[in-house]
Parts: sequence; C-alpha cells; structure tokens
Amino acid sequence: MQREGEDNALRVNCANCSYAPSIEDNAFCMAAMIERLIENSDTTKIVLSQKRDFEYDYNQVAVLQEIAKIYNELVKQKNLISYHTLASFNPNCNKCIAAWYNELHNIVYNLIKSDPLGAYVQLTRLIRRERINQDKTDVNACIDCEEKFIALLGYVRDKLERTRMVALAKPYLSGYIMGNRDIYRKIFSPTIKPDFMFTKLMATYPPDAEELDTYTVGDNTEVTIFGLPDSIQHLYHITPPEFKLSEDKYDLLDAARKIIAEHKPSKSEFVDPERMRRVFYNVGHDLLEELASYQNLKLRMREIDELTDILVRYTVGFGLIEVLLQDEKIQDVTINSPLGQGPMFIVHQDFDDCMTNVIPTETEAESWASKLRMMSGRPLDEANPILDTEIMLPGANARVAVISEPLNPRGLAYAFRRHRDRPWTLPLFINAQMINPLSAGLISFLADGSRTLLIAGTRSAGKTSLLGALMTEIMRKLRIITIEDTLELPVSALKKIGYNIQSMKVASAMTRGTAEVPADEGIRTTLRMGDSCLIVGEVRSTEAKALYEAMRIGALANVVAGTIHGDSPYGVFDRVVNDLQVPKTSFKATDVIIVANPLRSPDGLHRWRRVTQITEVRKFWTDDPLTENGFSDLMKYQSKTDQLEPSDDLINGDSDVIKAVAGNVKEWAGNWDAVWDNILLRAKIKELNVDYANRLKMPELLEAQHVVVANDHFHKICDEIKDEVGAIDSKRVALKWESWFKHYIKSNTVELEEKQK
Repeated sequence: MQREGEDNALRVNCANCSYAPSIEDNAFCMAAMIERLIENSDTTKIVLSQKRDFEYDYNQVAVLQEIAKIYNELVKQKNLISYHTLASFNPNCNKCIAAWYNELHNIVYNLIKSDPLGAYVQLTRLIRRERINQDKTDVNACIDCEEKFIALLGYVRDKLERTRMVALAKPYLSGYIMGNRDIYRKIFSPTIKPDFMFTKLMATYPPDAEELDTYTVGDNTEVTIFGLPDSIQHLYHITPPEFKLSEDKYDLLDAARKIIAEHKPSKSEFVDPERMRRVFYNVGHDLLEELASYQNLKLRMREIDELTDILVRYTVGFGLIEVLLQDEKIQDVTINSPLGQGPMFIVHQDFDDCMTNVIPTETEAESWASKLRMMSGRPLDEANPILDTEIMLPGANARVAVISEPLNPRGLAYAFRRHRDRPWTLPLFINAQMINPLSAGLISFLADGSRTLLIAGTRSAGKTSLLGALMTEIMRKLRIITIEDTLELPVSALKKIGYNIQSMKVASAMTRGTAEVPADEGIRTTLRMGDSCLIVGEVRSTEAKALYEAMRIGALANVVAGTIHGDSPYGVFDRVVNDLQVPKTSFKATDVIIVANPLRSPDGLHRWRRVTQITEVRKFWTDDPLTENGFSDLMKYQSKTDQLEPSDDLINGDSDVIKAVAGNVKEWAGNWDAVWDNILLRAKIKELNVDYANRLKMPELLEAQHVVVANDHFHKICDEIKDEVGAIDSKRVALKWESWFKHYIKSNTVELEEKQK
C-alpha cells in the first residue's frame, strides 16, 4: 500500500504472473484483488504493474470493495453454509444435502471472488430450480427443506443484488454464460501507463458512445471524437504511438530512459530548448540502436526514429501534451488539480469543449513546472504562485499559464493556449468567416496608413491571431518591434519570410522579483531604436501609460497596434482610462478599435469567432466618448447576414481617421471616391486570393509565405500603374494583379502541392 497524493494506492507487481493483470478479463486476478481489498479496506486505487501500469480508479475500486465486504462476511459466517446446517433442514433425509452443499460452497468460496456476476446469476437460477422442484412434489418434508434452502440462497443473492456491480450489469445479464467476462469490460476500464511514462490513458472506447469523427495527427496518432449518451460534452479520444508498441519496444524504451535519465539537463541547456532536443535526439537515437543490437532486436530505421521521438518526449519534453498540441484543431488544453484524479480538457476547432482520455499525474506536473521555470527564467513558488510563459515544441507553439500553492490549494494546474504553427493572415480569416473581404480591405488600408489600432475582445476571441495577421499587412521594407511578456506573436515565422523584426520580452505583470525589464521601460526603449512599427502583444498594466505617451507625442511614425481585453469600444475606454489610469485626453491617440468576440448558438452548444466592430475613436469629445459621439462605427456585425456591414459614416466618407490617412497622400486629399475605391481594391485582392485558393484546392495560398508576396506585388503593381497613367486605376491594378497571381500559382504549383501533402 502506498500513499499517492489523496489516494491510498494498492500497487501489485505482476511481473511474474502467468496471466494478464486485468480485473475485467481474468477471474484469477479479480479473486486476488478482492482478497487484497479485505486486507486493505481503505484502498482507493489499484495499480497492477506488468511492463505497463493498469490503474483502476476510486469508483471502480468501490465496486470491488462491496464484493470484498460480502465475501468476508459470508466466510466469517461459517455455520451459515456448513454441511451440518444444511443437514439440519431435514434430519430424516440427506439425499439432496451433498449436492446443495457443493453448489453453495462453490458460489461463496469461489464464484463471489472470481465471478460475482456469475455467482448472482447462479443463485437466481438455483432458486428458480428449487421453486420448480417444490411444485413437483407433494411431500411436506421436502417442500419445507427446499424452502429453507431457497431462503439461504435468497439471503446470499440479496446481498449481491444490493451491490453497484449487479446494478450496473443487470441490463446485460439476460442469457448470461458462465465464465464469459464481456460484462466486466463494461464496468472496469483501467487507465494504462507504460513504465517509461507518467501520464495515464483511458485506452478503451466508451460504451454506447457515438463516433462523430476520426482522423490522424502526424504519422501515427489516432484521434476519435465521441458523442457521449449522458453528456453534452464530447470525448476526444487519442491513441498515440507510445500506446501501440510491442512489449520488446517498451522494454527498449524503458532501458533507454533509465540511461538518459542519468543526465539531467542543466538550466543553461533549457535556454535553447530546440538545440537541447536535437542533442538528446541524436544521443537517444544512437543509444536505441545500440540497445536494440545488444538485445538482438531487429528494427527498421523508421521504427528507431519513432522510438527516439517518444524517448525525447518523455525525457526533456512534455510527454502527451506534445502529442495533443500537434493537433492543429486543438486550441486550448486545461489541466485541473488535484492531478491524477481527472482528465485533461481541450477546446476543439470543430467540437468546442471536450474531455479527453488523458490523465496527467502529479509527478509529471511537477516535472513540467521544473522545466518551465528553467526555460522561462521566471519563478513559481509561494511568493510567485503564477507562471506565465511560452513553449516551442515540434509542430506547435503554446502559451502556458501555471498556478500553484497557495493560490491553488490543491497543487498545480495548467492552461495551454496553442498557437497556429504559421501566422494567421487576413485571407485565412476571410476563409474562416471571421471577417469579410471589405473589412480585410479596410484593415489593410489602416495598416498602410500608419494608424494606431487596438484589437479588443474577450478571452479566446482571436485577438492575438488577428494582430499577427495585421503584421502580415505591414510592408517588408519597414522595421517592426514587438513587445510581449509572453512570446505569442509569429516573430520567428515572419523573420523566415524576410521581415525586419526585433522582438523584445519584458517582465510579466504577474511576476515579481525577476531580472526582466518592466514593460513600460521596454516601450520607452523602442523610441530610441529608430523608425519602427510597434506591436504590443497585450496592453494590460503600467506599459499602457508609456504606450499612449509615445502615441500622443507622435514618437512613432508608423503603425502602432496591440491587443487589450474588452468587449466593446467603450469597454476598452473604461479599461484604459479607469483601470490602467491613462488620461482621457491620451486615449484619443487611439485611432481605431477592432472588436473580436465569440458568438454562441441559441442552445449554447456552438460558438464562432467573428470581428463584431471596427470603430473609429474621434477626437472632439471631452469627458465621455459614448455620450459625446466619440465613437463612430465604420463597420458592424449583422447577425442576419453573418457579416460585417459598412456604416453610413464609412460609405459617405464621414471618418476623421481615414481622412487623416488620405491627407498624407497627394492623390487622395479631398477625394473620398479615390479613398473608398482603394479600400474596395484591397478587398477585391483579398477576395481573389481566397477564391483561387478554394477553387484550385490550394489552401497553402492563404498562408503568410504567399500572402506577403501577393501584398508586395500589389504595392508594386499600384506603383507601376500610377507611373503609367498618373493615378491608381483600380480596375487595371486588379486585372494586372490577377494575371500576376495566376502566373505565380503556375510557377509554384509543384511546391504548393508538395506542402499540401
């Protein structure tokens, strides 16, 4: 017996057992566990170990505890089922006693332990048989004797009938075949954990569930989504490659892990996790090859590669978290405390909130916390019970929030926010219906017009993703500086496609006592780093004053953008002025607020992300922009059309911000038609991008690598047409751009098709 967190775990080493360690499949195993439970009545968890850990949780153990209690009571009542007791039913006749004794003795001393459902069925059938025998005889002595035997059988059967096991099994007991254990598989389903892992998995599919979807992640990870009969929450069931290995491979991995574990990565190695993984991968690959050769185990190189990936995942990596985050359809992963008593939960792109069949343990949670402390350089202790950081994994990046004691009195809890592997773009958002082409054209126009924009919304509204998409609208010739306390913006990806970006990481508002530079100092530093666009990951603390100070004095001549929590333009004003203490007059430095919010279906079961407002902040108000017409919607979401619709102010040119942009362009000054025409032209270009991607079934065309090239050529073509005719002729620009795009697709078809594969 071991104490594991809040559990009393009965651990049984089954390495030398001749049978599989399975309560549901093996009668001998069930009988052995019931005997152990009699000796350890406070057990809350059973773990059977035989190369893998098979764990039965509290609810399953409680079912067995009831049977163990009945068995113990009956065995102690020796006189109840003794030969002498049966013989006393009719001292003058013993012809049935021997058979009755053997039947009852077998049920009580054997079947109740090894097959309690069989014992219940057998007792029911014996009672039925004796009732028939009573009807066939007219001898009073026999009737009386059988009645006493029936009463004894009924006494034992009634005890079993009051158990949860029989209650759960009753719908399936009709026609029960003695020795068949199919019903037990509906009652007992252990979580399984190979020796080299800490995470547990509920491997079996849920009974009576409806399969809604199935797909594969990576090369060998199976995902099945189930609808559960008694819940509106779906089950995300994952079967990763580490749970489909042969016993020889499990042994090989376990041996390799024990050797690798002797070298614990230092803090300095965690500073560059990508390089550290490469080193461990190479070492692990060589080690597995050597061990396989030593054990005369013939493996193909592909198998060695797969085993090495698994080995790295469970030594310097984050275990099954990595497998989950490789699924592009997963948006969030949450893990609640106390660890080991409940599954992970996810938010799925198609099925919203789901529970999973993955159960992390306290040991693994502690391991993650240690790694995150070393990777981030931030504390996680009693003085700092919150850790906000990011992780970069193969095939996925994620933001991680961890809480610990004393804030979380039951240990550690985690929230992982998965970021898309590649940057979002405005065409991708059009395709996902979060925005429409006209709003994309307007956002592109404002970005080129060097405006100050705040992207607002609730949590999970897509604010950071939209900010990343806005970055792809900034011309590559301009320098960009990003400031974040947790790295979420797609800086690395944009650098790879030629962007001039400098990333800055500042101290988190929730962390104290670190060597990191405060956010407000970081923003002031950008003012001394030359002419740049400034992108602020999230405006949430003292940096707000520094940011507005910079915007107000015009220190930044290019686009300034950031995200902020708020569900409306006035909600943003309230947060900036009242919560973050920015003066009202400084708030006027905000040009446009883009609000993104999730919308829900009437039944509450579905939700969609939409941009719901694009609102201009006017400058001629004093105290309250809401009552003094300080906010002017340029576009607003209409539920009937499921679209952002332009306002009369936008259509009629009643926009101070857009007029200010036009005032800096010679051809647009005082010519609203030319300005509106340019916004529509940009919308047309975005729409063509999406149309070609969908028509040709080339979704890769919507990715940043190609969208940025398309944006560059849009600017080049505009410049060429302007030189030719003296103005930007929208029709000619659109035709020339479309012709170029067709040629671009044709010249890149092979590359695009390869990337799709």
